[in-house]
Amino acid sequence: MVLPEFSRYQTSPKRSALYKTASLIADGFLFVGGASLAISLIWALLTSINPNPLETIFTTEPSSNDVVPGFNTVSGVDPPEFTFYDDRDLSYSIDRPVKNWDQKRKQWLKHHPHLAGSTATRVLIVTGSQPSACRNPTGDHLQLRLFKNKVDYGRIHGHEIFYNNALLHPKMPGFWAKYPLIRSAMLAHPEVEWVWWVDSDAVFTDMEFKLPLEKYDNYNLVVHGWSNMVYDNKSWTSLNAGVFLIRNCQWSMELMETWTSMGPKSPDYEKWGKIQKSLLKDKLYPESDDQSALIYLLLEEKEKWGEKIYLESEYNFEGYWLALVDGLDNIAKRYIEIEQKVKILRRRHAEKVSEYYGLVREEYLKDGITRRPFVIHFTGCEPCTGEHNPTYTWEACWNGMQRALNFADNQVLRRFGFFHPDLLNSSLVSPLPFDFPLVW
Repeated sequence: MVLPEFSRYQTSPKRSALYKTASLIADGFLFVGGASLAISLIWALLTSINPNPLETIFTTEPSSNDVVPGFNTVSGVDPPEFTFYDDRDLSYSIDRPVKNWDQKRKQWLKHHPHLAGSTATRVLIVTGSQPSACRNPTGDHLQLRLFKNKVDYGRIHGHEIFYNNALLHPKMPGFWAKYPLIRSAMLAHPEVEWVWWVDSDAVFTDMEFKLPLEKYDNYNLVVHGWSNMVYDNKSWTSLNAGVFLIRNCQWSMELMETWTSMGPKSPDYEKWGKIQKSLLKDKLYPESDDQSALIYLLLEEKEKWGEKIYLESEYNFEGYWLALVDGLDNIAKRYIEIEQKVKILRRRHAEKVSEYYGLVREEYLKDGITRRPFVIHFTGCEPCTGEHNPTYTWEACWNGMQRALNFADNQVLRRFGFFHPDLLNSSLVSPLPFDFPLVW
């Protein structure tokens, strides 16, 4: 029912629809006619300039005479010069090798001088997870927190991060899935010197620690491991391929090509599993895996690859969680004791200057004090599936991850004025008093 005062504004629905339809049709004819006339004029102009205007419109190579106004002052604009991106034969697929990558990167950086200045210390963190939802009810929550932890670390230290949840090669799932991703990341980011792969189940637990990149000047791959366990013991646990730094260079392209030739895309995949199992007596399963494949290359092709691979054992580049999480509370207490004695470490400060305070703290960690582990890796716990090594329980995995994540988050939240008083209670936060922890 229409109220009397509004009745004069009502229009017959049928008449209104017919009127609108006729109007739209008329407008449509006018639009098409005008567009056709415009296209005809443009085509006539192009033809007068170039007998084959389609060749001009769909050219694939930029001309060196092209001018992009202001590209020297705008960091996100490409100059007109031809680069490797304009090569139609370049493939992002790991099935197709990349040649002369060092020269191609160098040439690209020459055309982008605003990105070439600090290349040697530029790092891209790469991580990811499966494309589907987790089977474990708490899995997606854990994946989010694990990702947040990596974003926090990257933000504090100025590292960009790429998180991927797409399988880039159909024949390379599981632990092999990272290599097509790393290869593509190198091509997508020629401005970075290092790609830093970090497994989704690894947690940064020292948010102040800065990678000692100068230490690795003469190396192209850095993994956590021990030389004696590789070369003397030939142990499957002599290194861990879940966290590693790889230089963005031709050597790395060739290493990954050889490395992944032992993976599931190879017709000799089963054979490689048997070879690895016979070489590494403590390898638990017959399937070829990337960790065993890297140890194989160190043992069998040391002259070709070994000199450029650094086995880092001086700090926890990645540390086994079961040996570390129970000690986090005591480590936190030791750090608090240092801060109670050193006034500058109690000073509130912006997050952007956290690295400076980390350097100050280093001077007080030389007296035998157990330092924070840099990265804790939850190897054997599967947060997304809920599966785990049968030698421990899921409850142990869950509690361990909560401790590690909240231990790290306390270092972040402190710059925002809060902290978790209980490492096993992620929801509880408390405000920090001025001059904490002297006043507490």
